[in-house]
Parts: sequence; structure tokens; C-alpha cells
Amino acid sequence: MTQSLKNNLLKTIVLGSLIATVPLTALAQTAQEKGLAIAKERKLRDTGWGSSEQNMLMILRNAQGEESEREMRSKNLEVSNDGDKGLTVFDKPFDVKGTAFLSFSHINKPDDQWLYLPALKRVKRIASRNKSGPFMGSEFAYEDLSSFEIAKYTFTHLRDEACPEQPDLQCFVLESIPTDKYSGYTKQIAWIDQSDYRVQKVDYFDRKKSLLKTLISSDFKLYKKKYWRPLTMTVTNHQTGKSTVLKTSEIKFDVGLTDKDFNKNTLKRIR
Repeated sequence: MTQSLKNNLLKTIVLGSLIATVPLTALAQTAQEKGLAIAKERKLRDTGWGSSEQNMLMILRNAQGEESEREMRSKNLEVSNDGDKGLTVFDKPFDVKGTAFLSFSHINKPDDQWLYLPALKRVKRIASRNKSGPFMGSEFAYEDLSSFEIAKYTFTHLRDEACPEQPDLQCFVLESIPTDKYSGYTKQIAWIDQSDYRVQKVDYFDRKKSLLKTLISSDFKLYKKKYWRPLTMTVTNHQTGKSTVLKTSEIKFDVGLTDKDFNKNTLKRIR
């Protein structure tokens, strides 16, 4: 063997050894592939919780800082091979008492959503093209109330940086572009902590590609040694100056809910 061949063989061995020490995901993973992997891990870590119930307080603030409060309760059911089901009922104040919102999230088709308005004594279906509208006068849109489903977005990992609300934690910064043509958003930028894959912050951009609002999630609590839930969610609308705070309490899991507890035909009788 000539010296030239020996040198080439040695270079090949050294290069092969270096490649073997690099994780496979780092060799050819694009920003889109990494973004999808992060989204899948986020979804995986919030799978298997079954059913839950919680009480909530919604605080609405106008641009002048004036507040109004609404008390509500919700039920949620995890569905195999599809999106989750949710039912929210308003108890106070009197002008919204008895209002009920039912949502069937889906993976590969538009969500089904209904709103029962006691003053009209009828159930109103929320059309797909109207899901960008405000939920009960809040800064949450109807589409914000659906469960997180990977097929509804395309993902791109933008960068890693300190989490905005918890700078001692590192966050993935992930761009999500909705696949639904009726979405009210052109994109969302989310900060997801790298330790537990909790969504710490989301910037929402409207159809004109302008920053519309920001969601900050805080007061996280761990349930069943696996599932993190933010007890406070604050949405601030940068274009109107309005904001909504949603405070959650008394979350209970394994409450035995079934599909029968989520029926649009019984919305009028819910108390």
C-alpha cells in the first residue's frame, strides 16, 4: 500500500470516528424537522391524562383598566385518535349565567363548536370562518380553545434563548403556521421551555402579519407527577389595549367523564 493510500485511509477512519460521536439528529436535521420534533415531544408529554374538571375566573380589562369578572367551570375529555372535547359553562354574573360552550377538536378536519345562549334559548354553531372571533368578549378567540394538534400547523425551530418569563430556563423558540385557511393568524411564535416543554409565551400575528396579541402562561402546577397546567393565562391585545386573565383552580383528574357528558343536544339543560 502506498503512503498516499495509507493517508487517505487514515483520514477516512478519523472522519468516521468523528461522525459517530455526533447525534444523528444533529447531522441532517433542518429547522423544520427540529420544529416538528419539538412539537411532537410537547404533544407526547401531555398525552394520557384522560379527563378533568376545573373552576375558572375570567377577568376582562378594557383599555382604561376597568375590570369585569366571570365565573365559569369546564370539563375536558381526551379522545383517542382525535382532538379533545371541552365543555365550558358560565355561572356568574347573571347576564351570562347558563351560557355554555361545547368544542370537539379534530386532527385532520375543522373543529366542531357550539355556543348556547340562554337569552335566545338556542344553540348556535360556530362556523369555521368565524373561529377567529372573540370568545365571550374576551381576548381569547374560539380557535384558541381547541386542543393542540400537530397536523394543524407547520413548524420551524427559530432559535434557543432564555425563557422570557423565567430567564433561568432555556426555551425553544418555535414558529407555527396554521394550515387552516380560516385561521385568524398567519403565524404564532411560541417559547417552550426545554426542561418540561411547557408553553411559556405565545405571540399571535393577525392576517395582516402584524403582532395582534401575546399570551403569557404562569403559575404552573404539576398534576399526577406528569402533567403541567398553568393556573394563570394572560392575553394582552397590543392593538386595542384590552386584556383577559384566566385563573384556574381546583383542577381534578380522573373524574370519569365519557362522550355522553359532551352532547350538543343537552346544552340547553346544562346547569
